[in-house]
Amino acid sequence: MSSEQIRAAQAGDLIALNELLDEMLPWVGRLCGSIALDSGPDAAQETMIQVVRDLNGLREPDALRGWVRRIATREAIRHAERGRREPSIAHLEHTLANREPSSDLNPLLARDVQRVLEELSPDQRAILVLRDLEGLSEAETADLLQVARGTIKSRLHRAREAFRKRWPQ
Repeated sequence: MSSEQIRAAQAGDLIALNELLDEMLPWVGRLCGSIALDSGPDAAQETMIQVVRDLNGLREPDALRGWVRRIATREAIRHAERGRREPSIAHLEHTLANREPSSDLNPLLARDVQRVLEELSPDQRAILVLRDLEGLSEAETADLLQVARGTIKSRLHRAREAFRKRWPQ
């Protein structure tokens, strides 16, 4: 989405706002679903509500994706920690059905990864998703999660170790 379209959405252009939301929703859904599991749709919905409500406060349109990522991550962690629902096979099917077509993971591998992620804590899932799936740097992840860079290193190490221990051999 261009800066002009974002500015138009901020100015009240409903078509531009709808296009922005349509473009962001699949990505927000995957991000929230990876962290919050079954509560992912709720976290994604809360994220999109906050985006609509607070879009006028975004000063730099080029920062949109990072701003939305911060909101989505915070909402996903909040919903996951709330523990509203237990992970289910329905979530696995939903996650696999909504994968990006360009993904080169086969469905069996994706299912194994999802099962292992479900066994981790929300904080561990968040750090793995942000660093290993979203490709954020340590500094970006530390800023997003509002923790020290050294904390990111230790959390990432523990999360990867927990993932390895649970990975089917």
